[in-house]
This record gives sequence, structure tokens and C-alpha cells, in this order.
Amino acid sequence: MLKTRLGTFFFIGWMVFITLLSLVSFPDDDFSLGIEIPHMDKLTHLTFYFVATVLGYLALWEMAREKVDSFKALGVAVIFAIFYGILIEGIQSEFTTHREGDFYDVLANTLGALLGAIAIKLIFSGKRRLKWKN
Repeated sequence: MLKTRLGTFFFIGWMVFITLLSLVSFPDDDFSLGIEIPHMDKLTHLTFYFVATVLGYLALWEMAREKVDSFKALGVAVIFAIFYGILIEGIQSEFTTHREGDFYDVLANTLGALLGAIAIKLIFSGKRRLKWKN
């Protein structure tokens, strides 16, 4: 049973991880270790939501293998990731004193979700595709 829900477990864990990192204040927000990388924050947002989309798709694949076609599941995963990113930025803006919502973070989140969808389509559209009935 656990083996069949591994993607769901990782998806939920990843979303909790994103939420905590987005809303919790750390004593020293400088994790750069002395290395300055331009727009590293945006790259981090992009990566978080790229992974969220991929894991969300795999979780949906586990839960609804023959009930929903793969294109719809991918759409749900992308839309969920985008709206979740917007929600987190809104919460940062309105309910935290140490974080600010940022429109460019929303764009980076959205781009990450869209790139995750493209990766899913490229990876699973060839010979090694998931056996998902459409």
C-alpha cells in the first residue's frame, strides 16, 4: 500500500517543505555562503514549483490512474501549483511581518510549474511513458 502511494507522500511532503520555507523566519536569511548568484531567489522559486508540478502529477497518477486522462491530470497539477504559489505570496504579504509577497516570485513560480509540465510531457511521451489509459 505504501509503495503505491509513494508519489503522494513525496508531493505532500514537498508542499509542506515549500510552505514552511515560505512562511517561517530564519535568524539569518543569507544562505549564500559568500557566493553571489544574481536572481538566486527566483531560481529557487522556479525549482520549488517545477518539482511541485512533477510530484503533483505523479500523485494524481497514483490516485486516479484510469479515472482521469493524463492531460487533465497534468493541467490540474499545473493549475494547483500556480494557485498555491499565488496563495503563499498573498499570505506572505498579508499575514507575516518578516516576508513580503512579490509579483516576480509569482512569475517564477508559474514558470517553474509550466516547465514542470513540459518536462512531464517530454519524459513520459516517448517509449518510457507511464501506462495511463486515455
